[in-house]
Amino acid sequence: MSEDAKLFEKPEGFKGEVKQSVCKWCFGSYPMAEFCESVKSMGLVGVDLVDPKDWELVRSHGLTVTMGNVPEVQIAVGINREENHERIIASYEKHIPMAAELGVPNLISLSGNKNGMDPQDGLKNCIKALKKVAKLAEAHKVNVCLELLNSKDHRDYMADSVQWGIDLINGVNSDRVKLLYDIYHMHRMEGDVINNIRRAFDCIGHFHTAGNPGRNDLDDQQELYYPPIIKAIKEMGFKGFIAHEFSPKHGLDSLYAAAKLCDL
Repeated sequence: MSEDAKLFEKPEGFKGEVKQSVCKWCFGSYPMAEFCESVKSMGLVGVDLVDPKDWELVRSHGLTVTMGNVPEVQIAVGINREENHERIIASYEKHIPMAAELGVPNLISLSGNKNGMDPQDGLKNCIKALKKVAKLAEAHKVNVCLELLNSKDHRDYMADSVQWGIDLINGVNSDRVKLLYDIYHMHRMEGDVINNIRRAFDCIGHFHTAGNPGRNDLDDQQELYYPPIIKAIKEMGFKGFIAHEFSPKHGLDSLYAAAKLCDL
């Protein structure tokens, strides 16, 4: 392994009942193959937000690509504008069958920025696009998850509230279209994390974590305390993946600490 990468011993008594994953972009300096081995050694089950070129590589290490990236799906330019629908839907048409073949259960979706558009108009456009995508997702048994982001860090992003997300999922009305509920982002926007997760639970297909403030480790230097949040999610009966998406202060040691903290 490279100098920075290393293997870990799974913590004593590690349960693995919470299916934890990690977003690779947060650990950009590690080669993917070595990163997979490190991740697997500490008890995580997958790698998140992986580009299609690496789906087979992650799978070859006995891990799941818990959320796949889709070319053409971008934060700022999204499905809230009809002029983007054709190329974005075409990308899903190509990558949903590929995801099914390679065991990728979830693919990312993003609303795009407002750029002066009324959020309700954008909501209608997102519903229109995702209804088309849903048919293919249902046929191949792959989930498409639209991520809620805060519009303080990602200025002008449209899908920045829990209620907007709930309205979207209810409007699409497909078991294969859900929300990616980023705990850090929604805490930045609205707080009241556990109650909001309970309110939106039936609409949620995937979670991301990070500490706030700073989007760093899940440690005692930030105001989110993850054990009761994970406990509540588990008690609600969530069966999907919880992926860590934070900028680590101490490299892979930070991820190992998060894995132990959230193993409830």
